[in-house]
Amino acid sequence: MDHRAAQGSGHLMLISPERVFYAGLLGKPRQRSSGGFNIYVALHGELALVQGRRTLTGEMAVVRPYTAHSVESDHPTVICLVIEPETVPDHALVALEERFLGAARESMAARIRGAYEALRVAGRRDGFTTCEFDTIFLGERLAARPIDPRIATVMVRLRQFTSDNPTAADCAAMVHLSQSRFLHLFKEQTGISFRAFRAWKRARHLLHFVNENMNLAHLAQDIGYPDSTHFSHSIRRFYGLKPRAIFVGSRDLAIYRSDASLPARGLRASRP
Repeated sequence: MDHRAAQGSGHLMLISPERVFYAGLLGKPRQRSSGGFNIYVALHGELALVQGRRTLTGEMAVVRPYTAHSVESDHPTVICLVIEPETVPDHALVALEERFLGAARESMAARIRGAYEALRVAGRRDGFTTCEFDTIFLGERLAARPIDPRIATVMVRLRQFTSDNPTAADCAAMVHLSQSRFLHLFKEQTGISFRAFRAWKRARHLLHFVNENMNLAHLAQDIGYPDSTHFSHSIRRFYGLKPRAIFVGSRDLAIYRSDASLPARGLRASRP
């Protein structure tokens, strides 16, 4: 991807295992259920957030993890920050939501748009920390969620780019726990079931490759999907768009990674 071309469009993404900042096309998604804590900010005009029968409008919207919703925008381009909920204590996410929806919402929206504009003009190189990300976009480092080392080990495995699709039994054996004890501890520590967590992390891998000219069937296999049908269904559930539509809308997207070596691990850069 030519980052100079992306600078011309203004479309860019920063991505790490714990955070995502996206400024690009919204498209016309149907209902989605992202596994992250999502903060949407309008670049121009307003957003409309639809959750069930309720529609909220404004320059900013906050959506909790695994909450079905859809978003419409006055402008084709939108900003979205994604915070992985297992990385932050529940009380910190509640406090963050209150900031974004309270009296500070205008200043927070202005900060995020200002940070985006600085990135759009200057660009950046790969490599950033969670602390740096939070400071740039939120003005503070969010507290880190304490995680049992055994569950942390499993989380690292599930974040890896691999065609392996470990089961709960596999992960329990890896950390020397019974399967029932592992599943209970995993949900207790992360706030989400093992199965839901694994599905979201697998779908999230797609984001690293959306500006590449890749064979999607091969990509599906490389990130752990058994076939293209499961791949397409999962991506539409989490993002509200078909994989092909996401790739078409991301051709001019500049991607900056916290670890630039991650996408190359175990994946085939297969062309159509």
